[in-house]
Amino acid sequence: MNVTDQIALVTGANRGIGRQFVLELLERGVDTVYATARRPETLDFDDRRVVPLRLDLLDHDSIVAAAGVARDATLVVNNAGISTGAGLVTGDVAELRREMDTHFWGTLDVIREFAPVLSANGGGAVVNVLSALSWFASPGAGGYAAAKAAAWNMTNGVRLDLAGQGTLVQGVLLGAADTDLMAGYDGPKIDPRDVARRSLDGLSTGSIEVIVDDWTAMVKASLAGDPAVFYARMNELLGAS
Repeated sequence: MNVTDQIALVTGANRGIGRQFVLELLERGVDTVYATARRPETLDFDDRRVVPLRLDLLDHDSIVAAAGVARDATLVVNNAGISTGAGLVTGDVAELRREMDTHFWGTLDVIREFAPVLSANGGGAVVNVLSALSWFASPGAGGYAAAKAAAWNMTNGVRLDLAGQGTLVQGVLLGAADTDLMAGYDGPKIDPRDVARRSLDGLSTGSIEVIVDDWTAMVKASLAGDPAVFYARMNELLGAS
């Protein structure tokens, strides 16, 4: 797909990776980007091509309304997310449900509402911003990892469901990016703009999966081996940090 020719919608566009997707799309010359956020007044793009919209992944009506406005969309970037820090065993169950409702059910809700829009406009593409934590768990991120794992396999499932209408579904996986969400993380972080660049470059070649950084590539490669080896190595790294 030629990214320049797309009409894009980006969720969670007010900061972090979502904001960088909007900026990268504008740099590549798209005509329109629907930039969405729970509070659209926080969007501060000084470009007439940006159309601010309210979209809350936990508010079905807001998703329906956004799909009604962005009827010309050909590219949907599902970036919005949260991290509550809730542990699976001792954490607040309400927070764990909020993680799953956001990353799995909320993202799926967006896809279900926009699938007919994309079909009517020739197929287009869906990009789901996932995480290396789709494939492993880390202390303090059990709820987030479980929700991202669900979103990862949901991405695989909707890819099959939407293939018949010509919609490409891309999963984007990364480790830590330098965003507000990861402000408390001490380890190496990648530039969030690189996530947008690599995703959009992948769309231009039809890539259904984009591995953004070396850490994520290592995690994926480890899946074929004994998980005890991977977790021992991770414990060493955590101990050294």
